[in-house]
Amino acid sequence: MLRRAALGFGSLALTDLLARSSLGKTIPSSAFPNRKSKIGNRTSCNPLAPKLPPLPARAKRVIFLFMNGGPSQVDTFDYKPELNRRHGQTAEFKNTRTRVVEARTLMGSPFDFSQHGQSGAWVSELFPHVARHADDLCFIKSVQTDAVAHGPATLFFHTGATTLVRPSMGAWITYGLGSENENLPGFVSICPSALIGGVRNYGSAFLPGVYAGTALGKAERPATEAKFRNLPSGGIPDAQRAQFDLLRRLNRTQAHREAEPEVLESAINSFEMAFGMQQHAPDIADLSREPEGTRAMYGIGKKATDDFGRQCLLARRLSESGVRFVQVNFTDNTTTPKWDQHRDLEKDHRAHARAVDRPIAALLADLKQRGLLDETLVLWAGEFGRTPYSENNNGRDHNPHTATLWMAGGGVKRGFSYGASDALGFKAVENKVHVHDLHATLLHLLGFDHEELTYKYSGRPFRLTDVYGSVIHDIVA
Repeated sequence: MLRRAALGFGSLALTDLLARSSLGKTIPSSAFPNRKSKIGNRTSCNPLAPKLPPLPARAKRVIFLFMNGGPSQVDTFDYKPELNRRHGQTAEFKNTRTRVVEARTLMGSPFDFSQHGQSGAWVSELFPHVARHADDLCFIKSVQTDAVAHGPATLFFHTGATTLVRPSMGAWITYGLGSENENLPGFVSICPSALIGGVRNYGSAFLPGVYAGTALGKAERPATEAKFRNLPSGGIPDAQRAQFDLLRRLNRTQAHREAEPEVLESAINSFEMAFGMQQHAPDIADLSREPEGTRAMYGIGKKATDDFGRQCLLARRLSESGVRFVQVNFTDNTTTPKWDQHRDLEKDHRAHARAVDRPIAALLADLKQRGLLDETLVLWAGEFGRTPYSENNNGRDHNPHTATLWMAGGGVKRGFSYGASDALGFKAVENKVHVHDLHATLLHLLGFDHEELTYKYSGRPFRLTDVYGSVIHDIVA
């Protein structure tokens, strides 16, 4: 009697899992007791199973809006009236590439600035929609990096190293926290570029491959193609389900005989995730399921904003579904990245800001109205800033000495500005923030001591911040 009755308990559990799945909720790792893997010194039922951070966390997930090319801080969010007053005058600067002191012609911003919100934040006319969220933003106006060229600077921002192959910050965060959904990757990069660092910007390097980012779409293709590829629609055929069950049993048998079972275990985990993705991922990437009003809010259907609007809306759907780290890339597959205006800055910065302003503002509003902003850290940044002097008469050169970025939600202060550059916007002079400090702060907001989140490789422990980095406690709410 007990044997026969016990057979029914499995169907009850299955019914519960299917019910929660149909409601869009994540499935706990306890539902997959046979999915065990040893990662570093930790054993988990699934390497992507959700993990509790060791410290109190203010954020559960991250959306990184990467503005490839380096937006000009003095033309976006770092207002410099002194630079405008001295437009056309000459001043001496140490060349960012040659380190030789040179006399250069100052170039005031061609864009008007005005104050917004109760915080009175100064925002350029380039971002009228983002400006409406000024009281939700935390600006850092003193960011410094170690590199002056796009490739090394982009790698440094993503991995904490300019040349060595290191795990990206998305991989580190997924390694520490896992995913909130068994049927989706823990880390997704939307429309990444194959150049300027390429796959290393979302790779896992020496971390297990399961923590690498999954690329959706390509930089040179429209965002309408940013979908999970090779996934059938209409559910999983019974024959395929039977084949997968057989494959899983064979793999488990083989794993007990392997000298290095963790290698086969990684393959098994990838098979099982792919199997679950077939049922859930296509619906999440299908933006037609969103109301027309929501799509219009993101600028979908408008020529200037359609592409980046689709990326931002997809980022919200992925984050809401349990993906731990989502990167949205405003980039392309050229050696001259989007925001790299060595000439024609006014024309091109206007065009790029027009493409991203409305979608970013919609993302912030959407997260807020859904109650997700408080636990989602949104980061907007490029790889470096730009010079206050002109290049080619109407452009600006790379500037590693100061840049401006902003964060929202996820435990940072709202309507707050931290750090400052000099009167002309060339160097950080107050509360300097190195990229290593930024990485340490991101991990802190997610509940980690950046010195403790390590992985042993080649005989020594590695971490995202290498041997550097300090948490910026002043920006934490």
